[in-house]
Amino acid sequence: MTDLEIARSVPHKHIFEIAQSLGIHSDDLIPFGRYKAKIGPTLGERIQNRPLGRYILVTAINPTPLGEGKTTTSIGLSMGLCRLGHRAAVTLRQPSLGPVFGIKGGGTGGGRAQVHPMEDINLHFTGDAHAVSASHNLLSAFVENHLFHGNTLKVDPKGIRWPRTLGVSDRALRDILLGEETGRRPGKFVITEASEVMAVLALATDHADLRQRLGRILVGLTEGGQMVRAEEFSCAGSMAVLLKDALLPNLVQTLEGTPAFVHAGPFGNIAHGNCSIVSDRLALRCADYVVTEAGFGSDLGAEKFFNIKCRTSGLRPDAGVVVATLRALKLHGGGGIVKSGAPLPPGVTGPNPAALARGFANLEQHIANVRAHGVPVVVAVNAFKDDSAEELNWVCERALAAGASAAAVSTHWSDGGRGAEELARAVVKVAAQGTQFNHLYEVTSPIKKKIETIATTIYGAAGVSFSPQAERDVELATRLGFDRLPICMAKTPLSLSHDPTVKGRPSGFTVPIQELRILAGAGFLTAVCSGIQLMPGLPKKPAGERIDVDPQSGQIVGLQ
Repeated sequence: MTDLEIARSVPHKHIFEIAQSLGIHSDDLIPFGRYKAKIGPTLGERIQNRPLGRYILVTAINPTPLGEGKTTTSIGLSMGLCRLGHRAAVTLRQPSLGPVFGIKGGGTGGGRAQVHPMEDINLHFTGDAHAVSASHNLLSAFVENHLFHGNTLKVDPKGIRWPRTLGVSDRALRDILLGEETGRRPGKFVITEASEVMAVLALATDHADLRQRLGRILVGLTEGGQMVRAEEFSCAGSMAVLLKDALLPNLVQTLEGTPAFVHAGPFGNIAHGNCSIVSDRLALRCADYVVTEAGFGSDLGAEKFFNIKCRTSGLRPDAGVVVATLRALKLHGGGGIVKSGAPLPPGVTGPNPAALARGFANLEQHIANVRAHGVPVVVAVNAFKDDSAEELNWVCERALAAGASAAAVSTHWSDGGRGAEELARAVVKVAAQGTQFNHLYEVTSPIKKKIETIATTIYGAAGVSFSPQAERDVELATRLGFDRLPICMAKTPLSLSHDPTVKGRPSGFTVPIQELRILAGAGFLTAVCSGIQLMPGLPKKPAGERIDVDPQSGQIVGLQ
């Protein structure tokens, strides 16, 4: 059965029943049909005195084309915790239309570890992503209108840093030419999940904070080199209005009826890669355990979770789960090359202790990355049906020797929550031991020092180089008073280094920083490594070619 067929074969509970399992009354919901709802704005204040549940972060090794199952593990773990008698919830980001119609496909899990309704969540859902695009592009329109009507702020057109945004991948829009009436100048589009407005939505703690952050967005510079913010275009209020409902978390369910909050969708390689603070805060007041997923490996989403999201939210994780598979570890160890549509090489699917041992070094670094923040680690080995029991046990034993507090094999994809019970027991035990959580760096450190700390500690780099443009950007950010913001690294997720072709655990490399972007509304600086695009392109055979509407039933087909 396909993922879509599995999702349709399972009976689902009414969203009111899902909310009731968390102690949320139906009056607190804004329903979108039977299976999805937004949570009203007054619930948070009423439950603020409830005790916080345990906060569990799920991250992974560096991804491979085979996929490591981070989302399915997050969903499976939450279901496994419920099977053990705990009140659990999972918090996830909303999938992006770019990957849905591109190379990755949907982002709602797979097999028996999915969130429902998967078609809605993968597509328009409750309209949050569209609201982000509208809010972002409204500011773009106001900026152009200001230039056309005399430019009383004396904005330097060449100093405008605000792009346009679009919800699907389109490489032709990476570089465009703008404005006939206001003079030709270069511009660009970014995908919606790379928009600063999406980052603001995910980090805002309430509507007042959202409004203030939107007003702080740095649009560009004046002819005299002074800052021009969104507030000065009298646009931030209208932007906030477009996002008023989008800030409210979305409640859905897993295939086993476990509550799931799916909200916001910043990418992990070019943004901070985590779901919203408001959804996590509500979930932690309603559940004993909240499982949240950070984008890509620990070098990206988890590092940003610890040093950006947790700084803003004030929340502290109780444990970190690092997901790995035998196949992915063997790929990192040189077990073969995977090509789209081609059979997997036997060195990846079959026993290959030499490649597994070499590739394990990648997992070692990710264990070290989580532990560097004082958070205990549980390694989850996501198992396939033909995996060698001997190799699975070897990875678990080596993980303990590498510093993990526990390790467990999980079969949630095929067995649902039942297949994640061993992992759930390990998480409960480790989360109860306490944590000595700490940030990796002080925000008061110089910008270059913060970047170097991330590169050398988390990536294993020997150092960092800065292009002339990056040097100027660092100088500007310091002059404008943004040097005390945390850092959001934009780099490839496919390697611990900046080079996507380098697997395993590389060393001795230098991370090249091409530019530094100021995201004053989101509250961080983005250091961009070479080769990073904020507007993806479609592959030769996009997933969208397989998606259609069945003319007989009217149902969606091909979405996975």
